[in-house]
Amino acid sequence: MENFTLNMLEYEDIKRDLAAFAVSYAGRSRIAELAPMTDLRRIERAMGETAEALDLLRRGSSIPLPSLDGIEQVVSLLGTGYLFTEMDLTAVQTFLQSCGQLKKYMESKGGPALRIGVYADSLQDLPAVRQEILRCIRHGVIANDASRELEKVRRKIEMVKEKIGKKLQSAMSRYGSILQENIVSVRAGRYVIPVKKEFYRQVKGRMLDQSTSGQTVFIEPDEIASLQGELEVLQGEEAREEAKILGYLTGLVEKEAEEIAGNIEITGTYDFIFAKAKYAASMDAVQVELNDRGETVLRGAKHPKLLGCMVPLDVEIGADYKSLIITGPNTGGKTVVLKTFGLLALMAQSGLLVPVAPGSRIAVYTGIMAVIGDGQNLEQSLSTFSAQIQSLVSMLKTAGPATLLLIDELAAGTDPGEGIALSIAILEEFSRKGATVLVTTHFNELKTFASRAQGFENAMMEFDAETLRPLYRLTIGRAGQSYAIDIARKLGIAADIIARSRDIVSRQIREGGGETLWDDIVPEAKVIEPAGKPQTSHRQDGLSAEADNAKSPRVKHEVGDAVYVSAFGKIGIVCEPEDSRGMIGVMIQKRRYKFNRKRVKPYLKKDQLYPEDYDLDIVLDSKENRKKRHLMGKRHVEGLEIIRRPDET
Repeated sequence: MENFTLNMLEYEDIKRDLAAFAVSYAGRSRIAELAPMTDLRRIERAMGETAEALDLLRRGSSIPLPSLDGIEQVVSLLGTGYLFTEMDLTAVQTFLQSCGQLKKYMESKGGPALRIGVYADSLQDLPAVRQEILRCIRHGVIANDASRELEKVRRKIEMVKEKIGKKLQSAMSRYGSILQENIVSVRAGRYVIPVKKEFYRQVKGRMLDQSTSGQTVFIEPDEIASLQGELEVLQGEEAREEAKILGYLTGLVEKEAEEIAGNIEITGTYDFIFAKAKYAASMDAVQVELNDRGETVLRGAKHPKLLGCMVPLDVEIGADYKSLIITGPNTGGKTVVLKTFGLLALMAQSGLLVPVAPGSRIAVYTGIMAVIGDGQNLEQSLSTFSAQIQSLVSMLKTAGPATLLLIDELAAGTDPGEGIALSIAILEEFSRKGATVLVTTHFNELKTFASRAQGFENAMMEFDAETLRPLYRLTIGRAGQSYAIDIARKLGIAADIIARSRDIVSRQIREGGGETLWDDIVPEAKVIEPAGKPQTSHRQDGLSAEADNAKSPRVKHEVGDAVYVSAFGKIGIVCEPEDSRGMIGVMIQKRRYKFNRKRVKPYLKKDQLYPEDYDLDIVLDSKENRKKRHLMGKRHVEGLEIIRRPDET
């Protein structure tokens, strides 16, 4: 997956949120390396591990993850000749002990930890190393009995210190009247007494230091000088013995470097898995069925960043169609659909559980590419259109049967006519290559294209026409409107401008013979079957238009009425009244057809479409035939006749 798409779909933000649940540097390191996978079995295993860990958490289990405090430094210094300190070795001992506890914990879980339990089998608690460290180092200090030599030298040190202490007490009693304080101090590692400056010559000994103010002189009395020299020699011997012990323990750790590194890796794996589980719990996320058939069905899906405010999303693609054209008003949630779909696919392919309802399933895509937002690059002075085209070029090169393409406002920012033509051509090529495509658009022509082309489907973001508020619900099988004029009215555009806008739309409807409006006012059902295949009208409730018509009371269709034709999945205008056989003439995009009355459904009456006394010939006949009819009404013209093509009868 390219970084551009990962960033656009906020994948890195998800990884940062996930990292907050990790407790070790090794776990966070695994999360930093996390990336979507493409092998179905690997993804299923990773997701299954996360689900298993989540189940353990919900059972109230608290996994005893080993502490890695201080271990990172130890590992980085292995093999360098570095002599580990008491603190380093204590960290190793604590870590090994925790590894043993984790191993016992996973063994005790049995079936509920079938997948993740296998990692613990490789944990090594290294009892010999752990016990030696514990014997030699206690509470962060090398113990006296760590070695016989150390024990001897420390006993001697204590004896010398005791002698020095007695002599210091004697000296302080003797010089008590000239001391600044009745305390013993240490200067340069040697014991001294604090004497007032004006009397320091009365003390037999060596001056080692004086206070900042110069009022106190620190003197080492002669009677302890030789003892302090002996103490320094003994302390040197002690340091050498301690170094031997640390070297011995360091050697033990070095010999088990591979096992310790393996333990750290396993600990990081467990931290990573349980971080995914904790993150899933925070989103109420679930495991989903995965497939390599290209079929994705999301039920009650939510964007991880919009859990508290997003209307759950239902969307499916990949079975009956692989291209979905999403329409609806601005700020209606179209872009959120693309981002949610793409991000949940990335998360699933990363072994993460996703916030969806039961019954969801997600396809594994070998490539996911997204163009969302205006994509302008100011440094390169690229327009919205140019930036999108550059991305589309890359998409066209890589598109294939297992790729997912997410495109926001396809071919926006250019001439609508050319943009529409280019959009259709690009979508056809994506379809030819078998890619899964989700596209948002405001172009009515793309809705029409989706309603006719095999492998394409319309979808709309629902909108409350009364309150002019988006409902943020996606409905598949219907195309949406932009509601631009209604929204403009609500936001304060002058009434005369709104009226003029509606008038222009009405003219487009009348002069276009239904070709423009009927792509904007889309029926409940739609046909996407190619020519030569049986065409069935599908509704959200699963009933066919024919069945719906059969239950409806008999309606008289008049010339000029708008009707929905189930066989075409389109709206047309009644051009000939019902005959004795129940057949009705309907004009659909300037072509005339005959349908049985049971195959058409009332949509709008003519008085809702046209002004009173409006000449329906403007809609129902060609300009040339209207001229001929006008001449025939005035006089006989030899050879003048009106001829209709077979499809106009």
